[in-house]
Amino acid sequence: MDMEIIKQLVETIRSRKQYPKEGSYTNELLDKGENKIIKKLGEENAELLKAFLTENDERFASEVADLLYHVMVALEYRNVKFEDVLTILRQRHN
Repeated sequence: MDMEIIKQLVETIRSRKQYPKEGSYTNELLDKGENKIIKKLGEENAELLKAFLTENDERFASEVADLLYHVMVALEYRNVKFEDVLTILRQRHN
């Protein structure tokens, strides 16, 4: 399984937080704060549920990717490391 894209995405989100880039959607979310992030999480979750029930597998996977990205931004906003989530998953798996 290619987890490199997850590492790259985590690094990009962290980099945008530390070194904002004009026109960055990630920076827009981080700058607008928790209300914007919560709104996007809700929207993306609703889209994921709809895709799960009514769309093909490719569309469903796309919505999972969208929600995962927004969760990763929320984690970074809260200063919670994605690695901490992975640690919890490892603990639960064992």
